Amino acid sequence: MKTKIYSIITFLFLSMSISAQIDRTKMPESGPAPKINLGKPKKFTLKNGLQVLVVENHKLPRVSVTLDIDNPPMAHGSKAGVEGFVGGMLGTGTTNMSKENFDKKVDYLGARISFGSESAFASSLSKYFPEVLKLMADAAFNPVFTQEEFDKQMKQSLDGIKSNDKSVTAIAGRVERLLTYGKSHPYGEFTSEETLKNIKLQDVKSLYSKVFKPNNAYLVVIGDVDFRSIKKQITSLFGKWKKGEMAFKSLPEVKNVETTEINFINMPNAVQSEVAIVNTVDLKMGDKDFYAALLANQILGGGGTGRLYKNLREDKGYTYGAYSRIGASRYASRFKASASVRNMVTDSAIVETMKEINKIRYQKATQKELDIAKAKYLGNFVKAVERPSTVANYALNILQNNLSKDYYKNYLTNINAVTLDDVQKAAIKYFKANKARIVITGKGIDVLKNLEKGDYKINYFDKNGNPTTKPAMSLPIPSGVSTSTVIDNYYKAIGGKDKIATVKTLKLSSDATVQGMKLNLVQKTAAPNKSLTLVSMMGNTMQKIVFDGTKGYQEARGQRKELSGESLDEVKNTSAPFSDEAYRNGKLDRIEPIDGKNAYVIKSGKSEIFYDMKTGFKLKEVKTVKGPQGEMKVPVLYSDYKEVNGIKFPHKMIQTMGPMKMEFITKEVKINEGVSDADFK
Repeated sequence: MKTKIYSIITFLFLSMSISAQIDRTKMPESGPAPKINLGKPKKFTLKNGLQVLVVENHKLPRVSVTLDIDNPPMAHGSKAGVEGFVGGMLGTGTTNMSKENFDKKVDYLGARISFGSESAFASSLSKYFPEVLKLMADAAFNPVFTQEEFDKQMKQSLDGIKSNDKSVTAIAGRVERLLTYGKSHPYGEFTSEETLKNIKLQDVKSLYSKVFKPNNAYLVVIGDVDFRSIKKQITSLFGKWKKGEMAFKSLPEVKNVETTEINFINMPNAVQSEVAIVNTVDLKMGDKDFYAALLANQILGGGGTGRLYKNLREDKGYTYGAYSRIGASRYASRFKASASVRNMVTDSAIVETMKEINKIRYQKATQKELDIAKAKYLGNFVKAVERPSTVANYALNILQNNLSKDYYKNYLTNINAVTLDDVQKAAIKYFKANKARIVITGKGIDVLKNLEKGDYKINYFDKNGNPTTKPAMSLPIPSGVSTSTVIDNYYKAIGGKDKIATVKTLKLSSDATVQGMKLNLVQKTAAPNKSLTLVSMMGNTMQKIVFDGTKGYQEARGQRKELSGESLDEVKNTSAPFSDEAYRNGKLDRIEPIDGKNAYVIKSGKSEIFYDMKTGFKLKEVKTVKGPQGEMKVPVLYSDYKEVNGIKFPHKMIQTMGPMKMEFITKEVKINEGVSDADFK
């Protein structure tokens, strides 16, 4: 049926985009160098090896405590995900208290207590903290791993896996990590339905017994406490925590590919491509070039001032954001440049990203770029040291990463000492554009044709990271199927030709929410091709498009413009009240999978319309529209078909443009009423 929400939503999105622009060409003047007074936490170590850091801060009557068990990362292989059960089941009661009573007591004290597989956290008002700390210790050392709670956690985990099964972002992330680190590395494995079903309750108990030990543990207390009193309580509660044998397997070596390649994961439901250019790095916080690597990354892709953002978003309009990041770890880390881009510019986005990576490697950055990057890190550091938690975090970093005691005292000096030569050397060393994986998760039909024109070898993987073959670009159209038979099947699905022929006018009213405000869309149509589209927000007209069968106009922000050229031709060639009739003159282009369903795809003008092969229902329309940075595809998904006067209409329409999504819910359908000739004047 007829809809013009493409142009309406395009207008709204572009308006929001324009209003969000700010002038980043002017660099703020630097102020005097700040003087940093970084405090020190008080420390003590229990006989069992637990190291305790206490930061007293009496400005507010609150206290928080964090338990961090700093074990090396561990792979769980065929039982990946078992660690989630440890964290999920801790805190669900103790041997001394039922789950119900435990939860009631935590709520009564206005506290927060949570657990991970190798961590714990609690916070409360200082007057209740002794009791809250006692509850946390009880839950940590006297857990109750019941079959009932295990079954509950299993159901929740399986539901979570299923909900992410079609998430392009989730699948991109997990396959990207797997390919970077390898399946046998803790950072590369992921939880699946298969690995979850291998986990038994005894596995959870065994893992807890193995890793929940004080040997490598740190307890950090921050807030309104007295050191002597808290030391006494911690010694009493945590002193009996017994050491254990901490035997861990050595981690497998991670390697980069010998030559840059594309790793492609086909997701037929992807409306945009997730692109990541990744290589592993051996970078630690104590390395001499650590600061230079941070600043090189900041210049390349550290936010709105980064080269990637300026190129891919501000200059090319390929994406809403492009960034890079570099990690520093005792075990393994990586450099990653990434963006979510429109399907039709996936290949171009890769070219531009690689260009920027190579540029910072082979050409020195400017002094202005380096000054801006330094200002970012210096500013963040100064703000951070004002927080009591920073004192503890910095002290913990020094202990865990074997850093010098004056590491953070010299932080500003070390940042300021970085030169342009240092930045370039770090970029050459850590941004390995010549040995990187270009991981693309997207819709093969839309992007592979252009990717194959490039210089990189393409390897294909499924959504579990297993090597696979190139995805089929389309399915053969059965003999005898045409645009007319597809439209006839659609008419049959929604009520039949005879019933549809009785519809002379149609009024649809739908609502959506934009930034917390209600948006109303009213569409009125009359045979053979008259139409009115009205968008309003908070009672104010945002846009109006009217066509009386011969001429028309569009109105926005109080300005009226007559329809002409392609815009006029398009509405003239549109059928009403059901636009599908005009698609008979289009081309039956292909059969394409969409969300697990095979759909006939008809090309008509600048639109592609998808009809379910099995049910006949219309599933989606994708229209190519003009934006400020060139053409873009705007999809609308149709679902929730409901019958009104014997004809089924979709009552949910989801409009997507880039990362922004609008869900229209149909509130009213009127057939042969509520429409008059006056509507089209």
